[in-house]
Amino acid sequence: MRSSTRWTVVVLVILMALGWALWAELEADDPAPDTGRQTTARDRRDADTPEALAGPRARADLAPCPGPGAGPGPESLRGITLECVGDGALVDVAEALAGRAVVLNLWAYWCGPCTEELPAMAEYQRRVGPAVTVLTVHQDENETAALLRLAELGVRLPTLQDGRRRIAAALRVPNVMPATVVLRADGTVADILPRPFTSADEIAAAVNPQIGVTG
Repeated sequence: MRSSTRWTVVVLVILMALGWALWAELEADDPAPDTGRQTTARDRRDADTPEALAGPRARADLAPCPGPGAGPGPESLRGITLECVGDGALVDVAEALAGRAVVLNLWAYWCGPCTEELPAMAEYQRRVGPAVTVLTVHQDENETAALLRLAELGVRLPTLQDGRRRIAAALRVPNVMPATVVLRADGTVADILPRPFTSADEIAAAVNPQIGVTG
């Protein structure tokens, strides 16, 4: 084999090797198929185990989340299952809201206006009684912090843990907190109120006319 031919073969081999290495590197950099492991947002932290939450749950002493109501519930919330912060039970959100006039209060433990509003929500629930179900939705992974905040405030409203903010996404709630969603008993959205309330009177004035509640 002539010298020039040998060098041509060597160059071709080197180019092929470089091409193979580049292809392998690109393959390694490509994201793997979505198997659910790549989701960075979680409903709660790994540290929030049932054992770790037992003490904070006892301190908060929250009301149980509502059980299944009458009917299929809000269509936009079907298929969403979340944990009840008070006892760790899984809640089918659409079923739990079915047949009820509901006030969903979306908040997070670190949100100052939220912590000011939660006692007003509790007072509103006390006043309105069973005519309306007030259900709070904690929108941060730190479930322990949510329980400690509720215990600090003395607010015992039923609460869902929604670190991935699936309810807000499903109902197209603006990305602000606190936010309140008013649902009619037939599951339709009566109003979305992306603002804080400072008193039960303010809540009643904004909510009750939307769902036909008097008083």
